[in-house]
Amino acid sequence: MFTSPARNPSYRLDPPPGKFEIMTTKVLLTDRGWADYENERKLLAEYGYELVTAEETDEDSLAALAKDVAAIGTCWAKVTRKVIDSAPDCKTVVRYGIGLDNIDVARATELGMVVTNVPDYCVIEVAEHTLGFILACNRRIVQLNKMMEAGKFERMLTPPIVRLAGQTLGLVGFGRIAREVYTRAVGMGLKVIAYTPSGNNYGLDCEMVSFDELLKRSDYISLHSPLTPETQHLMGSEQFKAMKPTSFLLNTSRGGLVDTEALKKAIDGGEIAGAALDVFEQEPPQMDDPFWQDDRVIVTPHAAFVSEESLDDLRLRATRQIIQVLQGEKPDNVVNPQVYKS
Repeated sequence: MFTSPARNPSYRLDPPPGKFEIMTTKVLLTDRGWADYENERKLLAEYGYELVTAEETDEDSLAALAKDVAAIGTCWAKVTRKVIDSAPDCKTVVRYGIGLDNIDVARATELGMVVTNVPDYCVIEVAEHTLGFILACNRRIVQLNKMMEAGKFERMLTPPIVRLAGQTLGLVGFGRIAREVYTRAVGMGLKVIAYTPSGNNYGLDCEMVSFDELLKRSDYISLHSPLTPETQHLMGSEQFKAMKPTSFLLNTSRGGLVDTEALKKAIDGGEIAGAALDVFEQEPPQMDDPFWQDDRVIVTPHAAFVSEESLDDLRLRATRQIIQVLQGEKPDNVVNPQVYKS
């Protein structure tokens, strides 16, 4: 819970001697996935903090803006080593989201900056989006819709539609979102298996398998892994060759998990049946590429996290963590707790 609002200006002695200038504490928000910054601006203003926003999110522009800020909040923009080094007074870098691949956490930690995120704000939304992808792939909803729009009133497709119940869903990663998908998918009659390096099924009745076995057995493979150097292009040509030719790839996690060129070749060559993607290596993707118009490919604009409830939750909780750090409190979700060790 918030404490009562408190003004928190700092003071600097400037020439001529004896005169004080009130210095406003600035907070930089690099980008957003919602309409405006008004909620963030009002909340920060209650505590005497000034919101600074970026019109350009390239490294040089953000580095210039960061030079006199006390906190940086980012949605998708990259807070690189250069940006962090340009902010000597910065106390915290806050991710307005879950993944941290756009923040140089190691450098922030070296400089004693607290890094936080909101790890559970859109679990239901992304799980529901994933299930929507499964249904759309299975029932060929997008393809049938396109046919109707083209004046084709036909039902029988090649390959034929098969019943969803009894098919196997493979989850790569078994974090909060994947576990939510598991619970709902079982209720739809799917057999669910999962792979995670730890093998931890968190007490759920989910069969944990090796990555190779998951590739071979799954009718739908859904990615729920963080993007790290180890998981970059986790799905490449070798993995697509190991999948069933009737299987589908689903990605609501991070675009970099999938080698896009290898995916194109796999679908064009019939190695897999299709894909449903909400995230891309390049965002936005070049939609004039014929691949994105293929009936076997479903794409949405990195929108799996979106709902009125999830965005309100995210904006409040992320901004609150900025305020907590600047007020000298420990924030709710600390990614690098070693900064608090003496």
